[in-house]
Amino acid sequence: MNFSDYFADAESSFGEAEFVIFGVPYDKTSSFRMGASNAPMEIRQASWNFETFNLKTSNDLRDINFHDYGDIDVKNDSPHEMVKKVKEFTSMLLSKNKFPIAIGGEHSITPGIVQAFPKDIAVLSLDAHIDFRQQYENEPYNHSCVIRRIADHIDIKNIAVVGIRSAEKEEFEDAKKQNLFYIDAFDIKKFGIKKAIDKTKAILKNKSIYLTLDIDVIDPAYVPGTSTPEPFGLTSFDVLECIECFSPQLIGFDVVEVCPPYDKGQTALLAAKFVRIIIEHVFYKKVGLA
Repeated sequence: MNFSDYFADAESSFGEAEFVIFGVPYDKTSSFRMGASNAPMEIRQASWNFETFNLKTSNDLRDINFHDYGDIDVKNDSPHEMVKKVKEFTSMLLSKNKFPIAIGGEHSITPGIVQAFPKDIAVLSLDAHIDFRQQYENEPYNHSCVIRRIADHIDIKNIAVVGIRSAEKEEFEDAKKQNLFYIDAFDIKKFGIKKAIDKTKAILKNKSIYLTLDIDVIDPAYVPGTSTPEPFGLTSFDVLECIECFSPQLIGFDVVEVCPPYDKGQTALLAAKFVRIIIEHVFYKKVGLA
């Protein structure tokens, strides 16, 4: 069966939409598995699996205006060119008061989005990796350098990385020296996601938050189709709780590192579900109905 090539239920025009979905099919710096550039298409296809009605909340996506803009043409660009295009596109969305939702692609797309926002925002990254290298494979815009590049734009004290369980030794020591706030997956397992959320809220306070979800923060038992899988991860319910708790503060979102060739579609399904949950929770928290 062939489904439409846009995200399910994104029936609003660009002008009337509050939320705008766009794909960034890019994986030029992938260092283990290639294929994340196929994710926007696969996530859109997976989105047609779901009902508009949310049994848990009794909300319905048909009541929300959102639009799928399609993909940015970056597939053959250098990392720096890609980041520049993503920044320009996101800046256009923000100038029109849209809530940007990016579908990666690899994590290297995120700094371009963040650079379009004012410098006084906060960033919450859910990720298995700390991504704090200055450069990797001679490339400063590599997917392993995401948090470092974000810290070039906003104050490092306004960045939180939750769910990590992998880092290169010098990179990790440098992150600690610069007081990057992180919570690893082992502490989350020991103390629970609620404690992790409370500690993160205390750091980010009431700031506007951009949320970047590297799907590999979740254990590969749940998301085998990711570019750099790392065992001992979070559950999908942990991520759901993060979204529910932070949604009143969110100003943008991306989901990255889905790598469709490496599973039977389950990772794209979860990514699509998170996009739908973000739209619902941000909208209903904003209007005071959630």
